Amino acid sequence: MAITEQDIKPSHSPDSLLEENLERILTCVHCGLCLPACPTYRQLGNENDSPRGRIYLMRGVVEERLPLGGAFINHIDLCLGCRACESVCPSGVPYGHLLEAARVEVSKAKRAGGNSTEAVLRFVLNKIFTRPRLLAAALALARVFRDSGLASLFFKSNLIRGRLRFATALLLSSRSSFARTRGRARGQSTSKAVRVSILTGCVMEGLFRETNRATERVLARNGCELVEAPGQVCCGALHAHAGQLETARELARRNIEAFERIGADRIIVNAAGCGAAMKEYRELLADDPGFAERAIDFSARVRDVSEFLIEIGIRTPDGLSNRFVAYDAPCHLIHAQRIVNAPVDLLRAIPGILLVPLRGFESCCGGAGIYNLQHAELSSEILNDKIASIRDSGADTVATANPGCIMQLGAGVLLSGLKVDVVHPIDLLDAAYEE
Repeated sequence: MAITEQDIKPSHSPDSLLEENLERILTCVHCGLCLPACPTYRQLGNENDSPRGRIYLMRGVVEERLPLGGAFINHIDLCLGCRACESVCPSGVPYGHLLEAARVEVSKAKRAGGNSTEAVLRFVLNKIFTRPRLLAAALALARVFRDSGLASLFFKSNLIRGRLRFATALLLSSRSSFARTRGRARGQSTSKAVRVSILTGCVMEGLFRETNRATERVLARNGCELVEAPGQVCCGALHAHAGQLETARELARRNIEAFERIGADRIIVNAAGCGAAMKEYRELLADDPGFAERAIDFSARVRDVSEFLIEIGIRTPDGLSNRFVAYDAPCHLIHAQRIVNAPVDLLRAIPGILLVPLRGFESCCGGAGIYNLQHAELSSEILNDKIASIRDSGADTVATANPGCIMQLGAGVLLSGLKVDVVHPIDLLDAAYEE
């Protein structure tokens, strides 16, 4: 739903986070090379819904030529935060950082205006996602609904429509056809073994726990010693993207402390968005005297699981029955972390897999956290383009390394009637070791 000027109290804070980032805002030379890379600009054709357009709006607010009102907020809200613009920007504009700064101001303005949606979002992020036991209980209920058959029954019936039907499809898509219920792996414990600890995550452990177990088994197969990190919490990515930077910082501090205690050589992440957030703790906590140096060390030890496996060398698996696999790159893996080849190399290491090209593999699927529920129509248009690409590829399997992307693509496949599995690459590698 679009925000109107009446919903917001226009304001400008002389010490706003946007103003602190004016120098970064001015690095944009408005060349326009970002326009073709931006999903919202491609769909809407509105300059204000392009990266350079949004940066120009940010500058207008800082220079007090534009009120922090409805127009500004709507264009900032419509950004997916995919950061594809960063990959093509010749000036190195840190767009993701600027977007987070803008959303801090947007969140403040919405709160001041008594926006009910913002209040609900703040409650969920700051009161549920910060409490691991409460969050685990909520996700356990969702998992029971999914696995009991009730979610499938509701989806197939005519009882639900619109966003509720799509949300049910998202939940159903979190159950992988390759997930296998087996025991946890401990890995090797030798002087030569790399000591690794996995970010279990919130959504990953809540809805994709078998992918987490698969990650453990694969790392053990590849000579790693697995070390648990008690006390770890949500990575804070959703909070940062929603303008809740103080909560994101507190979660970052808790994670740094938890992983410091166990002294792992590498911190392994199997969710692209979480990995990007944790690698950027160094920027998030740059002004924190107690954590700035610790955050630099922490971020340097974070690795995406595909990045890490290629780094140490993958032990060749037995293989899979012939599969035509298309790889779709999660935005926060390819654009934020700049990891392009590792997931593809991982898939190529599996005998029996034939990789097929996917048009637009580097472009956003429209999921973007809860964007698909907040901006359902635009998200659906972006997803439809991706589903058309999948259909044209002839793939029977799509591999992507982020839970939100798996659910978004899986929901699109389910709603379109395609007979395609959407899975995490690590599930394919784990299955190949067991064949």
